[in-house]
Amino acid sequence: MVNLYRRKQLLETLPSSSVSAADISVLLTAKDYLTQLLSLINSATTRIYITALYLENDEAGRLVVEHLIAAKQRCPELEIKVFVDFHRARRGLIGQKNSEGNAAFYRDIDIAHPDLIKFYGVAVKQRELFGVLHLKGLVIDDTLLYTGASINNIYLHYKERYRYDRYCTINSIALSDSFVDYLNDALIPSEGVYLFNRYPLVLDNKFKKKVANQHKQLSRVKYQLPQHSNADLTVTPLIGLGKRNNQLNKVIHQQMLQAQDNLVLYTPYFNLPGVLKRDIARLLRRKIKIEIIVGDKRASDFFIPEDQPFNKIGLVPYLYETTLLQFVKRHQKSINNGLLTIRLWQHDNNSFHLKGMKVDDRYHLLTGNNLNPRAWRLDIENGLMIDDKQGQLIDTFAQEHQQIIKHTTEVKHWNQIQTANDYPLIVRKWLNRLRRTNLDKLFKQYM
Repeated sequence: MVNLYRRKQLLETLPSSSVSAADISVLLTAKDYLTQLLSLINSATTRIYITALYLENDEAGRLVVEHLIAAKQRCPELEIKVFVDFHRARRGLIGQKNSEGNAAFYRDIDIAHPDLIKFYGVAVKQRELFGVLHLKGLVIDDTLLYTGASINNIYLHYKERYRYDRYCTINSIALSDSFVDYLNDALIPSEGVYLFNRYPLVLDNKFKKKVANQHKQLSRVKYQLPQHSNADLTVTPLIGLGKRNNQLNKVIHQQMLQAQDNLVLYTPYFNLPGVLKRDIARLLRRKIKIEIIVGDKRASDFFIPEDQPFNKIGLVPYLYETTLLQFVKRHQKSINNGLLTIRLWQHDNNSFHLKGMKVDDRYHLLTGNNLNPRAWRLDIENGLMIDDKQGQLIDTFAQEHQQIIKHTTEVKHWNQIQTANDYPLIVRKWLNRLRRTNLDKLFKQYM
């Protein structure tokens, strides 16, 4: 067998920051996250940098903005910057036509409170379909709050429903500075970043060229730290954009193959890139135990209940389920042997948004990367790889894991998963049309 430790892994060469176990805290629920977020905002004195796919104009989004405004008024020298995806900010929710989106919300805030909060829209590609800003992380003073969640009612469990994610706080000046420096030095001066404020947004005919130039630049820029740390507990910030020289993708791939005992994967949708499917097959042949926690199709944010009007976007969860069915059939023997465990998460009408990875209870990846082809090659993604050499955080992440699997069902046989014959008639019709034209494969690449 090839010794995978013979070659130096990329993670071992990247700059990292040493932390103590006391500096890392894992929150278990969306409500805990909201409470912590507001508490940190209320006590902020120097800087607040928020990076998310979007900050929604709903009750939870407005609540966060109200606390941001109050914090700035209490402490005028406080710096507040919010980074969101440019295209997502300029459209409404799925099904909403002729909407200005959240950009109008940001404009109204700047009209009422000029220059109090700076909202930046980052255009990764010309159109949202081909790539979005999927970076995560909030820096408040010297605390890095990392979660895959955006800011709205469902992500923050402001009302009855919630979208389940992971939430971690790390007290670290070095990591916080690294995230802030990237935003200030790489994003703000970039050609495809626009300020949403009280002035009309003007896109000239050079928009396409500007975004293309920015894409090349962002694919090269990484998080900066002084050096690689060999401490017992370290955190490495990772970032990646595109298929080539993608730092985050390479580390995920290499650390998976480095597993010596066990691997845990969290993903909201079962649509793994081909390279990760092959990695799993290799690990199973080496008798490595693998556990995959994935959202049930009913826990997908694309799922449309049968009593609601159907939209073609609602095909996505069914496409993912057919992929999962094929995977389970292929690896049924490993499931029978106890090497592979697959759990489906579903809790009432709530949705599942978790992603990440654990390797041998030593490496813990916190990320917004959905571990799907889109994240692998289109969106700009980031993550934090925690290297816990002495197992100081085993209990912390074990507690998180138990909370995650609380509402899961273990798949022991492929016949537990629905097939196309079980789907609503309109879904079956559309799936047949997609398959006849091979558009189902295209769907999986872009959704």
